[in-house]
Amino acid sequence: MQLSRADHSVSPPVVDIPRDYNAAHDLLARNAQRPGKIAFIDALSGEQLSYGELAEQSHRFANALRAQGFAPESRVMLAMLDTPQWPVAFLGCILAGVVPVAANTLLTSQDFEFMLRDSRAQGLLVSQALLPAFEPLLGMVDSLKTVIVSGTEESSSFATLAQLLRAASATKTIAATSADDACFWLYSSGSTGTPKGTVHLHSHLIQTAELYGRAVLGIQESDVVFSAAKLFFAYGLGNALTFPMSVGATAVLLPGRPTPAEVFGLLKKYQPTIFYGVPTLYAALLADPARPARSELRLRICTSAGEALPAEIGKKWTAHYGCEILDGIGSTEMLHIFLSNRPGQVRYGTTGQAVPGYELRIVGDEGQECGAGEIGELQIKGPSAALMYWNNRAKTKATFAGEWTKSGDKYTRDADGFYTYGGRSDDMLKVGGIYVSPFEVEACLMTHPAVLEVAVIGLADADGLIKPKAYVVLKAGQSATMDELKAHVKLQLAPYKYPRWLEFVSELPKTATGKIQRFKLRQPQ
Repeated sequence: MQLSRADHSVSPPVVDIPRDYNAAHDLLARNAQRPGKIAFIDALSGEQLSYGELAEQSHRFANALRAQGFAPESRVMLAMLDTPQWPVAFLGCILAGVVPVAANTLLTSQDFEFMLRDSRAQGLLVSQALLPAFEPLLGMVDSLKTVIVSGTEESSSFATLAQLLRAASATKTIAATSADDACFWLYSSGSTGTPKGTVHLHSHLIQTAELYGRAVLGIQESDVVFSAAKLFFAYGLGNALTFPMSVGATAVLLPGRPTPAEVFGLLKKYQPTIFYGVPTLYAALLADPARPARSELRLRICTSAGEALPAEIGKKWTAHYGCEILDGIGSTEMLHIFLSNRPGQVRYGTTGQAVPGYELRIVGDEGQECGAGEIGELQIKGPSAALMYWNNRAKTKATFAGEWTKSGDKYTRDADGFYTYGGRSDDMLKVGGIYVSPFEVEACLMTHPAVLEVAVIGLADADGLIKPKAYVVLKAGQSATMDELKAHVKLQLAPYKYPRWLEFVSELPKTATGKIQRFKLRQPQ
């Protein structure tokens, strides 16, 4: 299947996709001429999966699903660690016309129960290591008929993915889907509360690969990539599956948590050329006394998303490793990054410019479009916007406004078209009637040499007026006083922006993808 870029003289480029289209078939067919090339490597076990093996196993799993009685458009939850079996399962579902529902592997049994009931999944594909979290739910969710276990050859209670693949036919199976069919679901990370089932179409995966992976990253077949963000996350799915598969690159997968020791060990052993991280991880890597020298790594470009990257972290990383971090912003709703810095044009402290194929606007409280320097909500128009939130009509209508998707993020834009993050709309503070961006205060505190991480929220004072409060994590072996940090902010920002209260904590509440959960800090203690 041959896709081409549409030629627009005025509008941004998009990808022409035929009406009859299957996303998994496209990604696999792009690599039919390189069957021996390694597609995925398990960093823990060393297991490798070539593009030829990936195609065969994906088709085998599609046939296994059909043999198990899964009909087109039925749903299967994937609760799997990042191993080469993840893309086999994901692509196999799509080939069969079954809709995979990717689940955050670090959730609780209660969270999994909500997602199973909400999605009405008929099947569950779960890693052996994660099975204990699901065992209390089996028999409780009426829709769930089939459980398949991965990561083991045999299971005493359930069929295993390995067994199904051995028994299934290798005949190519390609469901007769369209570009506008529902293809897969991702649940939002829950940084603002209850996760929402976000429904994406077959056309969305390749749009993000072409518009960001190729047009911004310049990803090539020769690249080796590693994403700290997991495959169940929209950011990680593009980083480690869609982008490398779109050009025939190799992706290294890490089943466990990306600790500084694990990440540096992987970067040295497998020599990735592209590293996808998040701000909290970059901060931890730079603070690690065992961090390797520049000469030990082969990085050519890095990216950051999930939260805005503090300028100091970007500058320190580039100074130490000689490569830029492209700070950008994406969302589960838009599938990947739509606003980003570009190679050679990085302005640390900003989120860069619109990704080709996406249009952006900043809208004020009264619905007016904001001018340069005015703060408002960032809204996006582009070809990868989700269809809806499943089973949540009210929030669907509130987020997807015609062609525009509301990000919930506050931004300003300068005269050069560079965007600067101002915080989540829910996080914005009005101090003395003036908007204060908590991220601006956080970024200022991050410039103090003793500060590792910080989160700022609004708190009412004795008179019921909102003022900033900062939760601060200090670097190991470093110290700072509250008065010292307050004075540090007052020297750099307008006086009304300094945090009236500071609390030193050992860690900040975060999602599994590294986003700080400020709503938890706002909850009564």
